[in-house]
Amino acid sequence: MTLIELLTILAIIAALAALWFSATDRAKARAIRIACVSNLKQTGLAFKIWKGDNVGRYPMAVPITNGGSMEFTTGPNVFRHFQVMSNELSSPIVVICPSEEVINLRRPATNFTDFNNSNISYFVGVDATDTNANMVLAGDHNITNGTPLRNGLLELTAGRSASWTAEMHKEVGNIALADGSVQQESPAGLQNQISNTGVATNRLQMPVLGP
Repeated sequence: MTLIELLTILAIIAALAALWFSATDRAKARAIRIACVSNLKQTGLAFKIWKGDNVGRYPMAVPITNGGSMEFTTGPNVFRHFQVMSNELSSPIVVICPSEEVINLRRPATNFTDFNNSNISYFVGVDATDTNANMVLAGDHNITNGTPLRNGLLELTAGRSASWTAEMHKEVGNIALADGSVQQESPAGLQNQISNTGVATNRLQMPVLGP
């Protein structure tokens, strides 16, 4: 075997290995996103069950004195909305996306007592109501519109483009709507979804880390 033949064989092996690793990465990313969709569906169902037991209102619209989390709809308090739904969610692992294992900033909690924003992957649409099925209820926290958060809130409007960072699902993401459905959205699909909510501003409370 000549040196040229040997180098050719090595180049072919390297190319095949690169293709295999690329296909493996794509398959892993797809599996993670499917698992994230499943978690968001369970989260949306928990909201729906809780709402059914509380005169058709989500926790964000019910005062603390009545078992809700209305007073926590600003600041780094998004975990409070999930905490009051502990019975409906059953396990805190439901509100963490498997992609967080790669990012290594957030971990699933073992219970809802020792529970905070570092155990959550999803934002909460604090103005979502059961009367508007198209409103955004929850979704991946890697959503952005290029503006800083204000008191823990990201405000999305139809006139300003929204997108996804590469942090969780490589510049795509998942959102749960008030009707219980979960949508896998590209940046263009996300912007269209925001426009379809029918409200001027969608306030999303983000699971910020730190103060």
